[in-house]
Amino acid sequence: MPGNNAIAVALTGASGSAYGLRLIKALLESKNTVYLMMSTPARLVVESESGLRLPSKTNTIRTLLGEHLGVDTQNLHVFAKEDWFAPVASGSHAPRAMVICPCTTGTLGAIASGTSRSLIERAGDVMLKERHPLILVVRETPLSVIVLENMLRLAKAGALVMPANPGFYHNPSHIDDLIDFMVARILDQLDVDHTLTPRWGLERVDG
Repeated sequence: MPGNNAIAVALTGASGSAYGLRLIKALLESKNTVYLMMSTPARLVVESESGLRLPSKTNTIRTLLGEHLGVDTQNLHVFAKEDWFAPVASGSHAPRAMVICPCTTGTLGAIASGTSRSLIERAGDVMLKERHPLILVVRETPLSVIVLENMLRLAKAGALVMPANPGFYHNPSHIDDLIDFMVARILDQLDVDHTLTPRWGLERVDG
């Protein structure tokens, strides 16, 4: 099958950039190749929520992310929002999976309608047509009928909709515990090993 083993990660302008940054860190620490895309609003949200200012230059984004996350960025490839020559833009070299985290309802709607106005939207369209996993971590509440219908449309097309709804049964004591909970569920769907959170009922089995 044509393609590669890279995982595409896209950050859009919804609140919840910590989920996306933690996901990037976890994937790179697991030695995965990451194709990263960020919308302009996403960079503004990252700065607002984490204090990390990311310019538009892709090489600088890569360097600053490595410093901020404390990870080796050798396997991180950053693509501009209109880099139509990026591998994610074509099914002939599509990544094995893609996660949009966080995903705005606008991005959700654009992919649901197949408009492909940006590289992120085109990459999502490629994943659907190639039948590769597409995970949409939507961060919005409440949800309008239009958004719910777009979610259903994408689910029927093969996407996995994962609203950013962390659980509390693991007794979180810090906000990072809630972030790790959500990222752990994403990694499970990507079949990437991790130890971010304990698994439900494991002590009953091991004990």
